Amino acid sequence: MVDQPKLDSILSNLKSYVESLRRLALVSREEFLADPDKIASAKYHFVVAIECCIDIANHIIASEKLRIPRDTADGFTVLVEHGICPAELETSLKAMARFRNRLVHLYWQVDDQLVATYLRECLNDFDRFASAVGAAG
Repeated sequence: MVDQPKLDSILSNLKSYVESLRRLALVSREEFLADPDKIASAKYHFVVAIECCIDIANHIIASEKLRIPRDTADGFTVLVEHGICPAELETSLKAMARFRNRLVHLYWQVDDQLVATYLRECLNDFDRFASAVGAAG
């Protein structure tokens, strides 16, 4: 059974990190890309927000005794297979996990233009994920 207080706590953290990303998204693309501190802040907040999603997926998988994921991205597939997340989110959630891996392990290869794009185009995926797992909890 899902530990609801734990799930609620991680969802609260996720919300906080996404709010920080939304504030950064309000800055013009040009100003964002010209400011290394804003870029670094966005990268950090993406890492921890995505990590929240991964932690939530792993908690649900363990709590509900679902199949063990092959890798981090596959955890989102497991949630889709069990109707916890909508199928239309699977591709973006898996891309999110890969983006986190790049930010953490290949940080010198991260294109700041891509960070700016994700900042403007992908934040709603966090909201959709939180709604899906919040309803499942």
